[in-house]
Amino acid sequence: MSGQSGAAARPFRLGSSGSQGTGGASGESTPPASGGDRDAPARRSPESPRFPNLRLDRNAESAAPPPPAASARFPDAPPAPGVPAPTPEAAPVPADGIVETTARLRPQSEGDLPAASARPFVTFAQPDTRDVATAHPRTFGARIRPRTTVAAACLVLGLGLIGGAATGSWLTGGGSGDGAQGAYDVTGSLWHSVPVDQLFPPTVYGPGAGPGGADRTWTRVAVAPDTGCKDAFDPLLSKALAPAGCLRLLRATYTDATRSHVTTVGLLFTRADAAAMTALSSRFKKEGLDRRTDLMPRPYAAKDTVAARFGDAQRASWTISVLTNVPVVVYGVSGFADGRTVTEAQSAADAMKTGATTAPAQAGLGNEAVGLTDRIEAALRKTVTSATEKPS
Repeated sequence: MSGQSGAAARPFRLGSSGSQGTGGASGESTPPASGGDRDAPARRSPESPRFPNLRLDRNAESAAPPPPAASARFPDAPPAPGVPAPTPEAAPVPADGIVETTARLRPQSEGDLPAASARPFVTFAQPDTRDVATAHPRTFGARIRPRTTVAAACLVLGLGLIGGAATGSWLTGGGSGDGAQGAYDVTGSLWHSVPVDQLFPPTVYGPGAGPGGADRTWTRVAVAPDTGCKDAFDPLLSKALAPAGCLRLLRATYTDATRSHVTTVGLLFTRADAAAMTALSSRFKKEGLDRRTDLMPRPYAAKDTVAARFGDAQRASWTISVLTNVPVVVYGVSGFADGRTVTEAQSAADAMKTGATTAPAQAGLGNEAVGLTDRIEAALRKTVTSATEKPS
């Protein structure tokens, strides 16, 4: 009862501004603040926020947080509410009189944007194609191909120069060693392994081979069977050629375009080595054996041809060449196709001299012998070169 009387003696009060405390609803009164101050606020109920200072004012209008201050990162921040925006006139002017003329760019709507200009041309650097592990450029085809092509061209050029030098040395008789010995070994079997048309072409062209640089054309009319050297030469010539030995003799007879001249070309394959052929060549040149009339080669007179009457008495001019890079003696002898007898034969070297007045010289038979023999010799060298270059 004492508790109830104490509660009854305690007056019931309404909160200020007509607001009712939570205690009224529960039937309990809210005790006054210490000191008995009537104006002190009522004690907060448990439902009230713990931090009243952070409670939003329900009576105030909801507003967005204040914008950040303008800076270099946010140049277009709007002014804070209640603060008037600064006008351009209020901007300070530098003391030296220099005024910034650039204006700040503010966002615009899509409708206000001007038409887009053409896309600017941008140049990018070449990508790094080097391999990090090896520090060498990677093989990306087009970037390496020019260097590969240049390297291959240099290699081919170098091989060509080396091969050309070796071939030129061989053709001029300056070859020695294994290359020269290889040519000697190959040449020994050419007489029975190479087609006759390759050694003695059916038609031979001689631009500038005639007197005064006139062109010549020779046609093959007969090919002699391959034989030994018995009775193939006069006795003195056979004796002069004996040191080289006789392996096989090949012969063919040609006529010129007018069919008035005939020429027999011979290839004597010897058994000699390079040293013996060199010694024989030196002797022919030193002693002039290639110009002696008693050392003329014999012709091949084929029956039923324009050269049927081309015998020993019709020999007018000749040439003999002892090769040193291959074991071959090449010769040629020319005469008249009508069978006339020649009383004054003359070597081709003498008949081709300026001012020569002999019948062979006037008829151009010296040019016939040299022009045709030189081209048959060139064909032989080409054949030997091709044979030595073939892989074994």
